[in-house]
Amino acid sequence: MPDTILITGATGTVSSALIDELGDAPGIHRRALVRDGAKVDGLRQRGIEVVTADLDDPRTLGPAFEGVDGVWALASVNPRAPEHNMNIVWAARQAGVRFIVRMSAVGAAHDAPTRNGRLHALSDQELQGSGLQWTILKPHFFMQNLFGAAGSVAGQGAIYLNMGEGRLGMIDVRDIGAAAAQVLKAPHLHGGKTYTLTGPASISFDEAALAIGNAIGKPVNYVGVPSDAAREAMTGFGMPQWVADAIVEYGEAYAGNWGDFTTPTVEQITGRPPRGIADFARDMAGAFKD
Repeated sequence: MPDTILITGATGTVSSALIDELGDAPGIHRRALVRDGAKVDGLRQRGIEVVTADLDDPRTLGPAFEGVDGVWALASVNPRAPEHNMNIVWAARQAGVRFIVRMSAVGAAHDAPTRNGRLHALSDQELQGSGLQWTILKPHFFMQNLFGAAGSVAGQGAIYLNMGEGRLGMIDVRDIGAAAAQVLKAPHLHGGKTYTLTGPASISFDEAALAIGNAIGKPVNYVGVPSDAAREAMTGFGMPQWVADAIVEYGEAYAGNWGDFTTPTVEQITGRPPRGIADFARDMAGAFKD
């Protein structure tokens, strides 16, 4: 019998990359947990079993976890994330799951400069004390976060962020998916380990803008903005206040070079180097064009 891997956050960017990387790997049966059953046709067409459940409500989780060997645990950025992760761990223990691979956040710690990092530290600690086999992944800033600037790049040739002149080891989400897939395929090799995942170089947002401009064939500039302006813009587009505040906190931390580092971990896990910003920009150029 193949191992059944339950993938939470299955329609999100990172979990979608993981699903791509797992593909039709022998010995693994993919089961996707989704909250909205109306968004699953694409998953089913790829031969993925889909179950509908709600991490807000642990009473709905039993069928999703039944017969599961391993879990990819991902909760979105929100103030209830520790509750969601708690419900994942509880349901996994009830169902006899063998291992959990959890996506935490870069720099997650009780003294992290961001509320999201501090909440992730709580969930990391809970998983570590759960009695289950665990692995924790802490990915750096996603290159795909730059999609949030696609409109201003296309219309104004500009990326507006409150990141100051900070440098950071941003990572392509596809490399997070590749690392997670390797861990899920061989959890016995990674049990009890915490990995920080980064791209190959620590770069500035000026360099990121240059790479995107080269890929789309027109100048693109990074424009640093004050935190209040960034917060107002995000909430103006309908982003919840708590999430906007959390993102602004990351920007302020990165502006102080809190994220100015890289690790060799992606290549150590996957056997291939992570994608650089030029690779990302070339592959995703269409997202930034008119």
